[in-house]
Parts: sequence; structure tokens; C-alpha cells
Amino acid sequence: MPPLPPSRGCAQAAPAEASTNSSTGSDGLALSDSAVERLKELQAESSGPVALRVTVEGGGCSGFQYEFAIEEGAAAQQLAPTDRLFERDGVRLVCDDISLEFLKGAVVDFESDLMRSAFVIHNNPNAASSCGCGSSFVAK
Repeated sequence: MPPLPPSRGCAQAAPAEASTNSSTGSDGLALSDSAVERLKELQAESSGPVALRVTVEGGGCSGFQYEFAIEEGAAAQQLAPTDRLFERDGVRLVCDDISLEFLKGAVVDFESDLMRSAFVIHNNPNAASSCGCGSSFVAK
């Protein structure tokens, strides 16, 4: 599938590089320190358990896009047969098998700046390139 042209405000970025500030196996996902901290904050604000779900969907500026959802309560604890759970320092990250094929070895981070505060994917070894806004990518 050829990549879609970048939309306004979303330029192609350089190819993904190897992780320098977080380690993960090539078959999983890593959570950065800032992602763990933000998930702990959300956990403290919630009346029950919290999990971050990351998926990959078709679309976006570059062909595939990252989607993030916060699951709370019972939804945060229930896993489908195709879900994979990654935990670090008491926080939970959930990803389905199909999305994980596009994310193996990547780092889930949390960024906060003047423009936005959001979970993002860094250093995805399965991305040939990503858009400037960081929410979509071209698969290798």
C-alpha cells in the first residue's frame, strides 16, 4: 500500500532510530519514565485500575496511525485472547497481537509541551518513516 501524502502541518520525518533512553526486547513494548509517571497520575485520579491501550489503525498522514485509549475499572483488567499485557512499576499497557506486529521494539512515551500533552510512540523499528506530528507512520 503506497503511503498517503502528508496533510497540512504533518511533514515526513526521518526514519525511526534505535532507542537510546529506554530498553525493550524486540518482541515487546517499552514504557518510558514519563509514560509510567503519567499513568500513575491517572491511576491516582481514578477510582479503579487504569490501563493504556495502544493500537495501530489504517489511515493518518503516512498510511498507519497510532491510537491510544485509557481504559478504567473492569475494562482495564479484562484482556481479550489476542491482547498482550506489558507492565512496569505497577502500570499497565495493553496491545492486541496485530498491532503489536507493527510496534515490536517501540517505546511508548508521554510528551507535554505548549501545543499538546499526549502519549506517543518513539523509536518504532517497524516504521520506515513517520509524519512530523508523530501520530502516523509508514510500515517497513
